[in-house]
Formats: sequence, structure tokens, C-alpha cells
Amino acid sequence: MTSANASTATEPPSRLTAVVTGASSGIGRATAQRLVADGWQVLAVARREERLRALAEETGCAVLGVDITDDESVAALTARAHELFGGTLNAVVHVAGGALGVEPVAEADLEKWQGMYETNVLGALRVTRALLPALRRSGRGDVLFVTSVAAQEAYPGGSGYNAAKAGEHMLARTLRLELNGEQVRVIEIAPGLVRTEEFSLVRLGDQEAADAVYDGVEDPLTAEDCADVISYALNAPHHVNLDLVTVRPLAQAAAHRIARHHGV
Repeated sequence: MTSANASTATEPPSRLTAVVTGASSGIGRATAQRLVADGWQVLAVARREERLRALAEETGCAVLGVDITDDESVAALTARAHELFGGTLNAVVHVAGGALGVEPVAEADLEKWQGMYETNVLGALRVTRALLPALRRSGRGDVLFVTSVAAQEAYPGGSGYNAAKAGEHMLARTLRLELNGEQVRVIEIAPGLVRTEEFSLVRLGDQEAADAVYDGVEDPLTAEDCADVISYALNAPHHVNLDLVTVRPLAQAAAHRIARHHGV
């Protein structure tokens, strides 16, 4: 699915430029908003074009309907980024992805596993491969992956998401080695418990179950908290590389250990 619903500006950029995936909600949307506020030119992409249009009206960023699991759609993204930014690009922020289900390994749903791998790993790979030439040409490029503490710590019911995010983590680590000596940073931000409107709902398929994930947790992270960290990493002097930042709410000591308070 592709669309050219975007800002009409096509002049070469005078500011830092970024492509943000998964920008229709949650961390992706907050990141696009934050980078625009920081003065960046942003092309925000996701599958849900109606939400992107609302983001464009709010922030003035460019938008494009993109399915990162589809080669033709990513080719359209590459062409639009070239049109907007004159053939160079300063950052691609990989937020698109997510979790599906909490089945144990013995009851694994292979379709869900495949869906998680397609978005979190192959989608990030497809977009990176397509946009890396423009990042290299910029002389100041960043590839930023939003992974998860699930890439670092196994937990019951998390096996499919653990595996997918661990795969994305290794993609980032390998790419950093391969780009060593070039002016392209590879950054990984690994959030813990983040309360957004959709992550747990999509994973669990039920609003009551999604709400229970955060029940009794004092101040889980917000999408804006994660966008703050992403902004810091991208705006740091370019010789400073935040290889891996793990960010959790204070209430979370590990993926499976969260302080909960249920009143007196």
C-alpha cells in the first residue's frame, strides 16, 4: 500500500532529515512530533494513511502510506524520500513492529511468529537496505532501531517477541560493525514497559487484558518518554554514538519483575 499524501515541498533540505516508520501511533508518532519540534524535516510513514494525514495537519511533516513488509511499497518510500530530501538522508528511525500473542512455545502460533519476524526484522532490514545509500551520501547518517528489553531478557509468554526483537538487535549490532569507519551511526533504543494506546491491545486482542498489563504500575513509560531518548541520541554530536540505551520505568527492574500497587 502506497500513497503520495505528503507535503508538497521538494526543495533540497536545509535542515536535518529523517524517515520515521510506524508513525501512525505510539512511539513512532511521538518521535515524528518531537523531531519536527526539534527542527528536523520528517517523512512519517505507516500503513494507516488516515492517521498519517492527521499527523501531517498537526505537525506539517510529510507523510506516506507504506507497508514495510512489501518491496514495492518500500521502493515508493525510497523515491519519496529522494524527492523530498534531494537524495540524502540524515536518519531512519525504525519503530514499526510490535508483538502478537503470549502463547507458550508448546502452543506457538506460527503465523504470529512469522508476522512478528516480518515486521520487526525483515521490515527493518528492507527499509535500511533501501535508504542506506542516502544516509551514506549525507555525511551525517543515523540508523536508529527501537527494539525492546524483550531482545535482552526472555520471559514466559514472550518467546515469539523475544526472538523477533533479538533478531532486530543482532541486525543493529552487525550493521554497526559493517559501517565502522563511515559517517553513519547505528543506535539502538530498548524500551521496557511503555503504555501506549495500542501495543498491548494489538498483542492481546482485548482491551481488558491490555489494561491489566499496566494495572497497579506507577508511571509506566510513555511514548513521549521514548521520543525524548530518541531525540537525544539523534541530536547528540555526531561523534557520540549511543550504541544501546535500555530505558525502563522506575517500577520495572526486569522484563518480568514489575512493582505493582493496588491501594491500601
